[in-house]
Amino acid sequence: MLKEFQEFISRGNVMDLAVGVIIGAAFGKIVDSLVNDIIMPIVGAIFGGLDFNNYFFGLSSNVHSAALADAKKEGAVFAYGSFITVVLNFLILAFIIFLMVKAVNNLRKRLEREKPAAAAAPPADVQLLTEIRDLLAKK
Repeated sequence: MLKEFQEFISRGNVMDLAVGVIIGAAFGKIVDSLVNDIIMPIVGAIFGGLDFNNYFFGLSSNVHSAALADAKKEGAVFAYGSFITVVLNFLILAFIIFLMVKAVNNLRKRLEREKPAAAAAPPADVQLLTEIRDLLAKK
């Protein structure tokens, strides 16, 4: 079982997947920072100057705090600002991934167009008949 695991983990696909997951996690943190530290403060300023993550309304009569963290301690809250932030994170990340995939596809198409057209090799039977003809011509 240990040998099978070593064979599995040493395959190139597994290592590529691991690298992709690690880079994806790091990229997700960059997008989170972009949304939370740059975009959402601007959106919050447009909608009244508050931190957009603190947009919520209490589902209980006990909720009176203005900060989401404190309000959650007081009772159930409907935190729609946090949800909007996460949706915005997703949309930005999806758009960037779309642009990356589009760039890779364009690069592949360009490389395919630049690749010289390889001469199609004749089928084996035609090649064999050509060799026989050439041998008979030499005699």
